Amino acid sequence: MQHFVGGAHAEAEPPAWADVHDPARGSVSGRVALGDAGAVAEAVKVALDAQAAWAEESLGGRQQVLLEFIRLIERSRDELAELVTGEHGKTLADARAEVNAGLDVAKFAAGIPHLLKGDFSENVSRGVDTYSIRQPLGVVAGITPFNFPVMVPMWMAPIAIACGNAFVLKPSEKDPSAGNRLAELALEAGLPAGVFNVVHGGAEAVDALLAHPDVAAVSFVGSTPVARHVYETAAKHGKRVQALGGAKNHLIVLPDADLDAAADALVSAAYGSAGERCMAISVAVAVGGVGDALRERLVARIERLSTADGHDEGTDMGPLVTADHLRRVSGYVQAGADAGADLVVDGREVRVPGRENGFFLAPTLIDHVRPDMTVYTDEIFGPVLSMLRVDSLEEAVALINGGEYGNGVSLYTRDGVAARQFQHTVQAGMVGLNVPIPVPVPYFPFGGWKHSLFGDSGQYGEDGIRFFTRRKVVTSRWAPSAGSRVDLRFPG
Repeated sequence: MQHFVGGAHAEAEPPAWADVHDPARGSVSGRVALGDAGAVAEAVKVALDAQAAWAEESLGGRQQVLLEFIRLIERSRDELAELVTGEHGKTLADARAEVNAGLDVAKFAAGIPHLLKGDFSENVSRGVDTYSIRQPLGVVAGITPFNFPVMVPMWMAPIAIACGNAFVLKPSEKDPSAGNRLAELALEAGLPAGVFNVVHGGAEAVDALLAHPDVAAVSFVGSTPVARHVYETAAKHGKRVQALGGAKNHLIVLPDADLDAAADALVSAAYGSAGERCMAISVAVAVGGVGDALRERLVARIERLSTADGHDEGTDMGPLVTADHLRRVSGYVQAGADAGADLVVDGREVRVPGRENGFFLAPTLIDHVRPDMTVYTDEIFGPVLSMLRVDSLEEAVALINGGEYGNGVSLYTRDGVAARQFQHTVQAGMVGLNVPIPVPVPYFPFGGWKHSLFGDSGQYGEDGIRFFTRRKVVTSRWAPSAGSRVDLRFPG
């Protein structure tokens, strides 16, 4: 997989290549170019040249390109899903849902003629009007994670491009193919060559984007340590930054909750996409003696799940993305057991016939976890659900508020008073009430608190429009020249 710059795949040999794996088979399925500062510089130069003309395109013209882009992605949904499953491992059904979620943001961005409307105030002084306009930044970059190789680039690229910017995508080297295909479809939709470019690589490519003087803004989604590095480095170079980091999302179950609904929600949210979602629920908090009944329901549901190749019909959960990631997640499971937690369901024992070398870990449930255990404190990013037991909702909220992350959190209850108090006091950017994964729709922003977000801007929604544009305020007066005079007072 080569870089895609200026509407074409690069031909020059890169400094290095990395293997891309089929995680279900555990075998190498391809390779991807690892770009250096030179590759980044070439992509940014091409983007800068293309952006000047694209910024002059009418809003209606940009909208037409986006509408055609949406149509082409809808037509290519199965193809994109196949690329995702082949390199990430999630089931085809989950991959199609990911494409649909990306499409939702693109459809939001297609409303750009309305979204870029400014404000106007007449007669702020006699004969003086003031109004605001939003203009593109220039060249902007997106650095995206392996877990959503279609959706997360679609959080960024359609809005950035609709606002008149040129976009440089640096996708994960673990599953690079979907990023190139998106850029190809954008070109086919009528986007001028050079407006959407893809540079592959690792840390060297990332650091080159963060330091390049012609990159005006960087949008990032990934782990907290890298998000902090991206934020600090890009800000030091004078760039606008939105950097979404890690998470440790809790779902609290009160004694009055519908336990069957809560168990369904926990299993779905913890094990979907093998737990490799920043909004996955990784901690179940049972309140007031409800733990045993909840655990029984969880085990019954886990036992019915199928872990296999994501291409296979009927598979509920596919493999993890790499062998290294499998070892890391398995290590956390062992650490929890060694620390005294109750390993109720051990997914390390799974065997998938015909896929013995795949990177599989079945759904895992660990009960009686304590807040000092690494299985609780660290973001595991795998199909591991930890269960804690507390006496009250207040204790549960204190547990969440005392943690490092503040991405998403959910509460299952029938008590509206408790729910209102919870949403008011919990320290998280996205809150679900009887909703397991509170991902906002595209016209509300996506973003957490604390170490789950560096910067003051979330993804998409109004935050996306503001992030990818800068505001200009104009004060104008059209008065007869005879009406002017020298006046040294401060205007007012």
